[in-house]
Amino acid sequence: MKAAVVVFPGSNCDRDCKVAVERSTGAPVEMVWHQETALPSGLDLIVLPGGFSYGDYLRCGAMAAQSPVMRAVKAEAERGVAVVGICNGFQILCEAGMLPGALLRNSGLKYVCKPIELEVTNAQTRFTSGYREKRHVMMTQGNGEGNFFADEATLDRIEGEGQVVFRYVENPNGSARDIAGIVNEKGNVLGMMPHPDRAFEAALGSADGAALFQSVMASAA
Repeated sequence: MKAAVVVFPGSNCDRDCKVAVERSTGAPVEMVWHQETALPSGLDLIVLPGGFSYGDYLRCGAMAAQSPVMRAVKAEAERGVAVVGICNGFQILCEAGMLPGALLRNSGLKYVCKPIELEVTNAQTRFTSGYREKRHVMMTQGNGEGNFFADEATLDRIEGEGQVVFRYVENPNGSARDIAGIVNEKGNVLGMMPHPDRAFEAALGSADGAALFQSVMASAA
């Protein structure tokens, strides 16, 4: 089992993700600079971390989505490799066309940073199978542009196809239908605004994020 974390200019959760994956799963993690045109071979998981890539200029994630490494990320995703985009990583996945919808300014126009309760709405994905019967989990929110938006037809489609995997119990940013995390149609690309990388052991206030990384690696074993 092997993972990689992509580092963009302005990423600030890349080390968090590396430590979270290593401690949750025991898998080695390589850090990959955004200007690389290839990824390490034999990956089971690629993580796009949180932060403020390129200073959030233009739109959050818009410039990072054009980074050279993203062509390799897309190619690996098409092969079926698991990809997780957390916070800014979710924004990058949407800007790159790997997930539907967009992340807008929070409805209250304020940065939200606090522990957040989530409902696991689909525990049958490779990212959530480890939650089993656990339907409510705690993670940490930290964003100013976490307001998930899509047109009604898209929202109906992703809900009908089981692509919504996490919802907010109390919506902190105005996201449509309380959506906190979604997967693509193939089920191997996950985008989520809350941070499992900040909630992978009890000392952080919650260990619920560890099951996400463990689920991915268990599915690849």
